[in-house]
Amino acid sequence: MNAINIEGTSHTPKVVLDKEKEIFEISGQSLPENVASFFAPIFEWLDEYANNPNENSIVTFQMEYFNTASSKMIYEILNKFDELFNKGNNVKIIWKFDEEDEDMEEAGEEYADMIDVPVELVSYTVD
Repeated sequence: MNAINIEGTSHTPKVVLDKEKEIFEISGQSLPENVASFFAPIFEWLDEYANNPNENSIVTFQMEYFNTASSKMIYEILNKFDELFNKGNNVKIIWKFDEEDEDMEEAGEEYADMIDVPVELVSYTVD
């Protein structure tokens, strides 16, 4: 299974989905012009991954900003991992946020309330 490695831009997040290296990370800003086309390959990858997941899937989000359309896509990604978790797989979500960014902290809390997967909220300081 090929890894996905998308470099982030000012409008799109950095996305690394690498089954072999056990890296599942999405970070940065997400406000792509066409949200469906940007996220389509990510959903395809996740569907393939679900057929033969790793023993442990630790998924890290470190979002600086996302628009409403992207928030729905983030939820769909979380939901894919929630389905794995509910099938008995070991899944954990780490939601990192700038300690001064209450909106991102609240977003993490809200997502945590919507899924069964354990979500660890982790604040960090920007130097």
